Amino acid sequence: MPTNQQRPVRAPDLRRWKADGRKIVMLTAYDATMARLLERAGVDLLLVGDSLGMVVLGYETTVPVTLDDVVHHARAVSRAVRRPLVVADLPFLSFQASVEQAVRAAARLMQDGGAAAVKLEGGRSVADLVKRLVEIGVPVMGHLGLTPQAVHQLGGFRRQGKTAEAAEALLADALALQEAGAFALVLESIPGPLAERVTQALEIPTIGIGAGPTCDGQVLVTQDILGLYDSIPPFAKVYAELGRATVEAASSYAEDVRQGRFPESEG
Repeated sequence: MPTNQQRPVRAPDLRRWKADGRKIVMLTAYDATMARLLERAGVDLLLVGDSLGMVVLGYETTVPVTLDDVVHHARAVSRAVRRPLVVADLPFLSFQASVEQAVRAAARLMQDGGAAAVKLEGGRSVADLVKRLVEIGVPVMGHLGLTPQAVHQLGGFRRQGKTAEAAEALLADALALQEAGAFALVLESIPGPLAERVTQALEIPTIGIGAGPTCDGQVLVTQDILGLYDSIPPFAKVYAELGRATVEAASSYAEDVRQGRFPESEG
C-alpha cells in the first residue's frame, strides 16, 4: 500500500527514473483534500493545472484562468502534501510578454503558491524564458502538442502533430526546451508514433496525455478518472463513477430530509 512517508520527489528524480525505465505517475489536484488522497495513493507529481478553469471554475476553456487563481489553488495543494512534486501552471498571458513577466509569475507560484516547479506551454518561442527561469533556480516543465491556452488559435481541442511538417516542428520544439533546461515535457494529444519518437530523442522524460503508451509517464485530470466531470476526453479512462455516487448520495440525503428521517430524533 503506498504511503506518504517517503522522501519528497524532486525534479532531478524524473530524469533518473527515465533512465531506469520507471514510469512517472502524475494527476491534477486543485484542493487540499484531493491532494492528500492522491498522495496516499502514491502519485508522484501533482499538477495544479489551468484545467481548474474548466473542471472547478466552470469556464469553457483555460484562457480566463488568472495567475491569482492558480496561486490560490497551488497554496491549498502544497500545504496538504509532503512527497509529491507540486507543479503549477503559468496561465495564459502570465509569462509570454517578457522574461521579467515570466520571472515574476514563477516567483508568485513558488513563493506564494508553494509550488516546487512551474509548467508552461510553447516550444522554441518560449525557450529563452525557460532558460532564464532555470538559470535562477526555477524548475520548468514544458508542454507541447495540444496546448489548451492556444485553443482559439488552434481552432478547438484538436489532435496535433498529424502532418510530417508538424511532427518535425514539434520535435524541434522539444529539443529546444530540453536545451533550455526543462526537466520534463508534457506531450498532449499527438500521435503515438510521434510521442515515441520524441521520447526516444530526449534525455528528459516525457509525460503523455492522449499521446500513447510509450511516453515516460502519464498525466490525466483527476476529475476525469473519477467520473466527476461531464466532458471526458476520449483518451481518458474512468476508474470510478464518483459523479454518479455523489448524485445518489445527495439524492438520498435530500429525500431523508424531506421525509423527516434525518436527523433522527434524540432521546
